[in-house]
Amino acid sequence: MINKKEILTASNLLSTFRLLLAVPFWILLDNFGTSSIRYYAFGLALFASLTDVLDGFLARKFKQVTEYGKIIDPLADKICIGVIIIKLFMIGEISTFYFLLIIVRDLIIFTGGIIVSKIIGKVLPSNVLGKITVINIGIVILLIFLNIDRNNIVFLSVYYLSILLSIASVIGYAIRAFEFIRQKENESV
Repeated sequence: MINKKEILTASNLLSTFRLLLAVPFWILLDNFGTSSIRYYAFGLALFASLTDVLDGFLARKFKQVTEYGKIIDPLADKICIGVIIIKLFMIGEISTFYFLLIIVRDLIIFTGGIIVSKIIGKVLPSNVLGKITVINIGIVILLIFLNIDRNNIVFLSVYYLSILLSIASVIGYAIRAFEFIRQKENESV
């Protein structure tokens, strides 16, 4: 059970704040055509990334890793990235394929996380592959914000790597979830 004290840690408040950044992202991307807006979006994305790094650091440093934090941190990432991806799709900055890949990946992991949590009685923490995937998707978004040529080798490399990582992270999450479920079943025997 999550209690109020668990929610009010510095790291969890940062994660909650990052979740709320989805609103300014949505509003900012309404005027994405102007270069100044692209730079504001880029700056806001860097700020959101900094809060992500900082909340994890604070949680570990002050031994405040909580069940609420295990939920709110990845949820904040998924919502911010989801809002940005939806808006970039709506304004024609990303393809339908990329949009669906990122959204479906997040929905599978989120839904799977809820199911696994109910089965094993705790929240699965994020894993390294998932974090690397989110970082890579974030880099694609930052490159789009900077209006980098989509045929540039750097952009193409990061873009295709994010596709591979997205698929691998879903597979990795599924394997990990089944291992936790199997472990829980073995404890019950």
